[in-house]
Amino acid sequence: MPDENTSRPIRPLVDVWLKPRRVFRELAATPVTRTDYLLAAAQGMVSWLALCRAQSAGLHSSIAEIFGKSLIVGPIAGILGILLMTAIYGQIGRRIGGSATRSQVFHVLAYGGVPLVASLGIWAITGLLLGTAAFIDKAPPDLDLLPGLLLKFQSVAHVVLIGWSLLIQVMGFSEVQGLAVKRAFGIWVIGQLLVLCAVIFLIVALYGPDIPSPP
Repeated sequence: MPDENTSRPIRPLVDVWLKPRRVFRELAATPVTRTDYLLAAAQGMVSWLALCRAQSAGLHSSIAEIFGKSLIVGPIAGILGILLMTAIYGQIGRRIGGSATRSQVFHVLAYGGVPLVASLGIWAITGLLLGTAAFIDKAPPDLDLLPGLLLKFQSVAHVVLIGWSLLIQVMGFSEVQGLAVKRAFGIWVIGQLLVLCAVIFLIVALYGPDIPSPP
């Protein structure tokens, strides 16, 4: 009798949460599609909103300006970022004898960020309910109890979903590269450090010491 879990069609956006290995096996032979790019764009939007919170953009920008720029800057940054990470992880994989293709690496980075993309809805709800207070690093002391709890929930949920995305990506690299999970995690860390160095170098090359901040 066939196993219902393996016989039914895969639903990548749903199954990647708990069955990442099966999802990336199913996607192994498929090219990069519009869904991959949409996921990359959404990850960029979340990252922009998180950066706005970290730099307290709510003190000097309206909620419309913050979300407006996230719709413009976020998708571009997200897609370019995943293209950069795909190139870096592809090089690392080849150096260690991995067999993952560019498309497989892109799938891991795009679909691995599904939990992070889910946090976009939480950012939107928090911004709509609290306005610019949602984008201040430290909550104002006069903030009421319920809004304060909402901000704490949003922060905890964001961290948890980032961690979930990290786990999915590590499992994904383990699957597509044929590596043990511990080694895949080490490769993930090395890749992130290389991406960070590349971004810092690019920012310094473009702006020098005057690094721009969100609106």
